[in-house]
Amino acid sequence: MASLTTTSEAGRDEPEGARDDSLLAEIRLFWRLFIVQAFTPYRPELYYMRGPGPAWRAKHGHKPPPHG
Repeated sequence: MASLTTTSEAGRDEPEGARDDSLLAEIRLFWRLFIVQAFTPYRPELYYMRGPGPAWRAKHGHKPPPHG
């Protein structure tokens, strides 16, 4: 994630417009990374197995859990 830092103005050799462009670039980078992280379609929790399924229970002779 991008972070914005401030520095003192003394001793800078950049023109005023260059600092504005740099700040704008930082803001754009922050939002681009934010959007990518916030709206990533991959959700690993959908793929984790939460326990034995019906095939395992049938093979091992267990009754299915009661629905309740």
